[in-house]
Amino acid sequence: MNPEKPRFKILFLCTGNSARSIMAEYLLKRIAPHRFEVYSAGANPKPAPHPMALAVLQDTFKIDATGARSKTWEEFHDLEFDFVITLCDDAKEICPVWPGQPILAHWSSPDPAAFEGDNKAAHHVFWQVAQQINRRLELLASLPFEKLDALRLAVATKEIGEREKIQINPLATS
Repeated sequence: MNPEKPRFKILFLCTGNSARSIMAEYLLKRIAPHRFEVYSAGANPKPAPHPMALAVLQDTFKIDATGARSKTWEEFHDLEFDFVITLCDDAKEICPVWPGQPILAHWSSPDPAAFEGDNKAAHHVFWQVAQQINRRLELLASLPFEKLDALRLAVATKEIGEREKIQINPLATS
């Protein structure tokens, strides 16, 4: 891609902005840094990103996300995004109206932070969700943006959320 072309602005939303949206933000920054300007936020952000989300980013994807922070979506109310993607069902229900006409999509993922179990099982649950998000982001990054009109791009983005459905299985090994 020509680095002089403008990047698409994309915002990932969850309620707490501590796990799924943080992982999506950092994974897409790694997958397509020249194609997307990436942000994440939450309706009711936690004080900090979940340590297990940061550990999975580091251990599995070799991404240093030590600079990650949980942010409220109010921080971005003035920005015009090309895409706004919710990753949790609660955020989908209370998502605000965004300026401009961003493509809105919902890519539901299980909440790994809600899992209760030992550290090994919890790490695996975070890993499963990160893998799901990563596959969806790879699909998004591979779309032929220059060949799709806005309607087809919106449909393709929404369809990605219907793919890669997972059931959390803390007993499987990663």
